[in-house]
Amino acid sequence: MVTGASGYIGGSVASALLAAGHRVVGLVRSEERAAEVQGRGIEPLVGTLDHGSLLADAARDADAVINAANAEHRGAVEAILPALAGSDRPFLQTSGSSIVADLAAGERSDKVYDEDTPVHPLPGRKERVALNDAVLAAAARRVRAVVICPSLIYGAGRGVNASSIQIPWLVALAKKHGVPKHIGRGLNIWSNVHIDDLVDLYLLALDKAPPGAFYYVENGENSIREACQAIGRMLGLGERTEPMTLAEAAALWGEGAANYTMGSNSRVRAVRARRELGWAPHRPSLLEDIEHGSYRVAV
Repeated sequence: MVTGASGYIGGSVASALLAAGHRVVGLVRSEERAAEVQGRGIEPLVGTLDHGSLLADAARDADAVINAANAEHRGAVEAILPALAGSDRPFLQTSGSSIVADLAAGERSDKVYDEDTPVHPLPGRKERVALNDAVLAAAARRVRAVVICPSLIYGAGRGVNASSIQIPWLVALAKKHGVPKHIGRGLNIWSNVHIDDLVDLYLLALDKAPPGAFYYVENGENSIREACQAIGRMLGLGERTEPMTLAEAAALWGEGAANYTMGSNSRVRAVRARRELGWAPHRPSLLEDIEHGSYRVAV
């Protein structure tokens, strides 16, 4: 079972699972989405993360569960994990590397995390970290529980929703104002990963990740300003960029996204995935993907 089966990550993972010969049941929130995923070969399960009994029943029937719908929905996790207890079946929880975000407001940090670096999250990410810990603790109850923690994701998805979040936001802003904009000086750095490389890791983790494993996912890093400059080149606007305040960004994207994503640093290294799973990312870099023109007409 895949939750978020009509989403960017979940839809891409579901597509890869189907291509590998698996039967996929996908949780979707509406009949409209059910029809869309069914057209792609996914067996729809209509419901939400708040439908605990539905999730538990589906988990008991599944060979594995991949939660790609919401990184902080405790109720869904608490419904699924007991249903898998004692089964030794995989449960893959999708987190996100904003757990190491700071409040840099567009300034650079030299702090870099790997899987062995302690995380002391800001208040807005404490619940996500606590939920990650709860998932990993399920390994003691014979669940092959794994947390996958992607950095900024880019590239065209393989499911119903083909669009990522951060880069399309920046492209839309550049189109509206005729110049790419970033928070402050835009020197804050995010690690990043192509969606197809991320999907590869999900399949490897599903196959052989040990219980209690936590994986960052990245294949490089760039400042937000560098991404904006690439967007400017892609749109034919040149490399000039302009700053905006946190308040302006919050009005556009919300305070959480402005502080923990677009204005923060999130520098991680996927040491364990490479070493333990043999993960070998090889898709185009973030700047190459932007300049190739993938986002020119996508927003």
